[in-house]
Amino acid sequence: MQIEQFDTGLKTKTNVQDIILSPEKNLQNKNLIRGYLNKIITSGVSEIDKNLDEAFINDVKINSFYPINEFEGLKNLKEKIFIPLFEAFPDLERRENIVVGGAFRDKVLVGSYSVLSGYFIKPWLGIKPNYKMINLRCCEIHELKETKIVESHILIDVMDFLRQCGISSINPSRGSEGAWLPPINTDGVNFYEKNMEVSNFNLKQALSMNRSLNLKPEKENLSNEELKNRLLNHPQKEYWHDKMIWYGPCGIGTSRSLEGFIDMHQLPFRKSFTERDYFKLGHYCEIGDGKFSLCAGWHSLEAYYGSNDWLGYKANKQKLTMRVMDFYHHDEGKIRENWVPIDILHILKQIGIDVLDNIKG
Repeated sequence: MQIEQFDTGLKTKTNVQDIILSPEKNLQNKNLIRGYLNKIITSGVSEIDKNLDEAFINDVKINSFYPINEFEGLKNLKEKIFIPLFEAFPDLERRENIVVGGAFRDKVLVGSYSVLSGYFIKPWLGIKPNYKMINLRCCEIHELKETKIVESHILIDVMDFLRQCGISSINPSRGSEGAWLPPINTDGVNFYEKNMEVSNFNLKQALSMNRSLNLKPEKENLSNEELKNRLLNHPQKEYWHDKMIWYGPCGIGTSRSLEGFIDMHQLPFRKSFTERDYFKLGHYCEIGDGKFSLCAGWHSLEAYYGSNDWLGYKANKQKLTMRVMDFYHHDEGKIRENWVPIDILHILKQIGIDVLDNIKG
């Protein structure tokens, strides 16, 4: 099977002027965004207006997780995201695990995977408090123009929040649930890579693996065992480290090794979505930064829910899209780790399952 080489980026913009970002400027941008985000959380409600105004343009565009979704403006950002978080978790802290930056076409971007930790004492998203510490997986990508954020994509794993609250809201995950590990044997936050060739090579590796996903043996009439063998010997195997870890969102879970990834996620996913187009809309983010790379789509994947293999819900041929980010750690010439926030509640809502409404009902 030959991997087709094609443009995986957004299809809606043409003739853009590519930005070339120096390693020094990239580090400066990352530190700027880190400073903004940490200051917002550390200062809390008392300085929220000043801190938001410092970090974001007034009509900032926000692409957020279900049920908050998309909106514009600082006032909405304050009232829809930050005030509810601070009220529910008044001692909220932010701990960073990965911070990557770069330029994709005409966009300057900084992405991060962090954990927001706090004592859950008032309702959030309509869920009653359990009066225990909660750790919210939070993945963000911010577009920077000059010194302010003009657009943000934010995915908080709400399903994992429900799990920590002891709410069994969906079918059991195939993979392992729990906290995602930080990058192995490296600093994912404070690193500084001067050699742009390293960053470019690792991004190219991630995109080549992405393109291999368009090779779909599941479209053939194969048994599960035959399909598994085909996926184990699929061109994707050239890119994954023998000790790879795929960190999936709650509802899918984490898996180790290519075989574990195929068993716990990829094979059932491919069977449920045989009719899918990964790049119909394309990535809005493709950046490489040292040993890390980051790709993301809102929404890069369009698919039809064709079987109950993945997540276990009755197939309805519903057309849906997915909000996805992929943080990659490249080690020993391969992709060693892959953190993958996916808005599972948003996917289930599109096939007629409103998890939050079902809980409240």
